[in-house]
Amino acid sequence: MSKIAFIFPGQGAQYIGMGQDFYENTETGRKIFEDASAWLGFSVPDLCFQENKQLDMTEYTQAAMVTVSIAMMKTLEEKGVKPDAAAGLSLGEYAALVAAGVLNEKDAITTVRQRGILMQEAVPVGVGAMAAVLGLGAEAIEEVVSDIPDVWIANYNCPGQIVVSGKKEAVETACAALKEAGAKRTIFLNVSGPFHSGMLTEAGRKLGKVLEAAQIHTPKIPYVANVTAEFVTDASMVKPLLEQQVSSSVRWQQSVETMIQDGIDTFIEIGPGKTLAGFIKKINRTVTILNIEKLEDVEKVLEALQK
Repeated sequence: MSKIAFIFPGQGAQYIGMGQDFYENTETGRKIFEDASAWLGFSVPDLCFQENKQLDMTEYTQAAMVTVSIAMMKTLEEKGVKPDAAAGLSLGEYAALVAAGVLNEKDAITTVRQRGILMQEAVPVGVGAMAAVLGLGAEAIEEVVSDIPDVWIANYNCPGQIVVSGKKEAVETACAALKEAGAKRTIFLNVSGPFHSGMLTEAGRKLGKVLEAAQIHTPKIPYVANVTAEFVTDASMVKPLLEQQVSSSVRWQQSVETMIQDGIDTFIEIGPGKTLAGFIKKINRTVTILNIEKLEDVEKVLEALQK
């Protein structure tokens, strides 16, 4: 019997049309989109399905992504697929919290709307930057970055891919130094802020105030926190970890390794794109990786799980 983890992508995977088939063809999906629209005060279907520039703006992206991921997840759960654990990359952690029964849909979606606004407002556009560093080990990157002020490691995605974040000039300096240290490439990311850096500490504090209104329940299944890469089973840990998460490193590789060590052998990525599947293939090639991105994928996953 497979031991299954639901995993959820973060910001950057969004695209126009994501989740549309779930909205148009399932009662469950439609209800999540309509409820989200009522809670947020704007049309989430219009945001996700019609050409617009707002979908790529952090203050809108986050609520849209979590709504879509929840609609897909609920549709899969209706078919009888239940996870043994859950995790999400950065923003995706909120969908994982719904999967784990820690947050209800309303609190998850309305909280990430405020999270997006706070992160957008934290640093003026153009002041910060993020860059992916390819082909250099974590320890070497940590050593280089430790000597450069205003740069932090934002993401440990997988072997050979780590993201740095901070002030734009400092990130440029770090990229040059990392290439000298042996990095194959550094790629600046198309993002609106220096996420998961010390520059967002104040945004995290403000998010802590927002989270005071959310109801936190004891996890029904364990979820893995980005900040610690460890299972969380204690409800009192959830809010402090989510507050820290905004400015802390996302330990995705370590989170996946934690789940595998616990016996997870099947990962189902739920949401737009296949970014996490790509990371997991580089972390461990022995596990099974499935995806839910289109409605037709639900049947494919059911068939794969029955084999």
